[in-house]
Amino acid sequence: MRSTLLLLLCCYLSGSQANRVYVHPFHLFAAENVSCETLQTQTSKPLQTLPVAPLDIEVLTADSRDPSKMDAQKQNITERTGVLAELLNSLGLRMYQAVSRKQQNTNTLLSPVNTFGSLVTFYLGASKTTARKYLMLLGLSRDGDREDCVSLVDGHKVLKTLQGINSLVDDGPKDEITTQVWAFARQDTQLSEDFIQGMQDFSDTSFTRSVDFSKPQEAEQLVNSFVETTSDGRLKGVFKDLNSSTDLLFVTSFNFQGNWRTAFQPEKTSMQEFHVDETTTVMAPLMTHTGQYHYLNDKVQRCTVVKLSLSKRSYMLLVLPHEGANLRDIESKLLTDVMSGWYQNLQEGLLELSLPKFSMSSVTDVRDLLTNMSPELEAQMLGSEAEFSQLSNTKPFTINKAVNKVLFEMSEEGAEPQDKIQEAGIPLKLTINRPFFFSVIEGDSNAILMLGKITNPTL
Repeated sequence: MRSTLLLLLCCYLSGSQANRVYVHPFHLFAAENVSCETLQTQTSKPLQTLPVAPLDIEVLTADSRDPSKMDAQKQNITERTGVLAELLNSLGLRMYQAVSRKQQNTNTLLSPVNTFGSLVTFYLGASKTTARKYLMLLGLSRDGDREDCVSLVDGHKVLKTLQGINSLVDDGPKDEITTQVWAFARQDTQLSEDFIQGMQDFSDTSFTRSVDFSKPQEAEQLVNSFVETTSDGRLKGVFKDLNSSTDLLFVTSFNFQGNWRTAFQPEKTSMQEFHVDETTTVMAPLMTHTGQYHYLNDKVQRCTVVKLSLSKRSYMLLVLPHEGANLRDIESKLLTDVMSGWYQNLQEGLLELSLPKFSMSSVTDVRDLLTNMSPELEAQMLGSEAEFSQLSNTKPFTINKAVNKVLFEMSEEGAEPQDKIQEAGIPLKLTINRPFFFSVIEGDSNAILMLGKITNPTL
């Protein structure tokens, strides 16, 4: 999985990281006293489960947490964080391409960090056979393992490292990432202690409740109302078409609230044409700022690439196709050497940059996402072939619905005041008035927090 993308993302790492001796990801996250466990044997240790409180719409308290276990890495960047960033970036781009192919003419948004965290949490409840499939997809499998056995990693290490990446962004002036997780289990079942702890490892708040699914419509209304209330109204109507045989519902919310490093000039915000396609034009408010930017005009790939600073630790990479060029063609090359060339060849220069105001959100069904990547993958990891013997004391037990909600909000204001000093020289004008691709990246680990495209900023 160490694709060209991984090399390009390493180019921004500090010298000490860039020159580090390569350590396989498995060895950084391996469980204690790890060995290759035969797939056919039963689990070597009894399943530790916890009772789940019934859902009461009047009781909105989040799960209690053990402070001794909440040791998310909020210190400086570590080797574990950098390596995990490479893995989630590679998988995240594969997932984004699968989603984007299905949403060719609509705005698209995906969080690799959030999706990766959901999959690792599911891994904690998986049987050995299913766990092996998860490790292979996540890039955490051990090289050289036989087909009939699996060497397990410590999923809690992985999830805490993900939360450590998020906390790096929170260290900025105003940027903030908030992650919430909900799990709704069938009434009178207990859930794995590992699974519940995993929900806490990569979230700010988590909610675990049991629900009587014998009356699906009532259960649906109750669950959706609870999620809407505890998410401060950000998630509405998440679950649909529940049935009485439901075992588990799972939903995450990843909310990024950001500020541009330098403010745009409000007096220069104006309504301008945005060309959705060759025949459709909409009027959208475009913000303008003149200043020094790192950018590249790629004549071969027919696009312009601009780096936009957010906080001290995060930035946006924006890719605008040239007039007449196709955004889909550019997206299809996100895993090729051309991306490495973009990062390495960005040049600083004076730009008068205009881009649309935009805040966006998306709801991704994880089953659909895996199906878009490969129907076989969905069957093995969440579908008919998936087994979650480590998830509950009830057997068999299934993850019926898994949903990821991502919200991206950017303020027109800046974390730093607008520089009033007149820039020397004549700026190059760059107006983002056509569909474009963007990524939001945490600058220390180079973890991709979000991938998206805007085809119509008014939607």
